[in-house]
Amino acid sequence: MLVACRNPSGKTYYQILSVNDDASYDEIRTSYRSSLLIFHPDKIHGKCGIGDDEVHEDFVKIQKAWEVLSDSKLRARYDHELECARHASEIAEDVDLEEMTAEDIDERTEFFYPCRCGDCFSVTSEELQEMGLLSDVGKEEGKLLEDIKADRASVLLHCGSCSLKIKLMVRLCP
Repeated sequence: MLVACRNPSGKTYYQILSVNDDASYDEIRTSYRSSLLIFHPDKIHGKCGIGDDEVHEDFVKIQKAWEVLSDSKLRARYDHELECARHASEIAEDVDLEEMTAEDIDERTEFFYPCRCGDCFSVTSEELQEMGLLSDVGKEEGKLLEDIKADRASVLLHCGSCSLKIKLMVRLCP
């Protein structure tokens, strides 16, 4: 069974039950029971002008959230998928090394790429060398390692000011 990280309304199961991501089983159960008392179709039917479809939809979301979060295996899988989705949403874009602005500083090259927040992503030739993406001999020219089998490599770079990241794509020599 594939567990979706978010339901169509955009809320996580934790948000649906109004608990923190690290809530204990007892906290989740208590919130689930409280939500049932509020959103059960028999309790809310005809009140506040809410239609049957909306009541049923909210009730189903609460049931699904409880089904996943009350089962330790399903919850672990859901947490993993949620974490992956959060990390994926923080990656602003894929950027080739050639798209970055290069600036020579002393005996190294520093590469910059602007971030949406106004700051920038940066990496030095020394850092790329330490990651195994630049050869020691040809670092001045930016010569890429030739002994790596893949034709491209990537590394995540963090913005200096915000939480965004870019995936820096580096072409390796054939």
